[in-house]
Amino acid sequence: MTTKPYTQIAIFVLLALLMLSTRYAHFAQLPDASWAVFFAGGFYFRGRGGLAVFAALMLEAVAIDAAVIHYLGVSNFCVTAAYPFLVPTHGALWLAGAWTRRHYRWDASSALQFALAAVIAVHLAYAISNASFYWLGGRYAQPNVGEYLQRFVRYYPHFMEVTLGYLAILGVLHLAAASQLPQLRPAGAAPRSA
Repeated sequence: MTTKPYTQIAIFVLLALLMLSTRYAHFAQLPDASWAVFFAGGFYFRGRGGLAVFAALMLEAVAIDAAVIHYLGVSNFCVTAAYPFLVPTHGALWLAGAWTRRHYRWDASSALQFALAAVIAVHLAYAISNASFYWLGGRYAQPNVGEYLQRFVRYYPHFMEVTLGYLAILGVLHLAAASQLPQLRPAGAAPRSA
């Protein structure tokens, strides 16, 4: 899959807009699509250009968080000493997207690999972000394993459902676009017949 520069710019803009339109709300209105954006970014962008896109999306995420805290009065509860762990959190999602791209074959096994990579990536991302927030964030007076596990289980389904939901939508949109745009298909793959 070799995308043309204008296609890459369009994909970047769409992913950035998706994050911008959802990140500020987190649990209200549209759920936060950031994790799906980073997974998709890893799928669509590679090499040095991919690193630049990852950095740009990270800067966007931080800028959105700063803006909504400073200008919209959103709570800064999640901004702690653990905040830098968003880099490996988003990095895990990005790498899973990149792995998915390398194994993308435009067939049913690709869909299964996509789903499996997404589940594993979300699980790993959640483990990184949740553990760093709980154990290093300083928001809990006496952190302990029991409370940590309760909180892990309480919030885990939300992050899994939201991210997988967005990725399912993005996957369907990708397949629809790839049926019309050969650059979104692996090299040599023929369009699917309806």
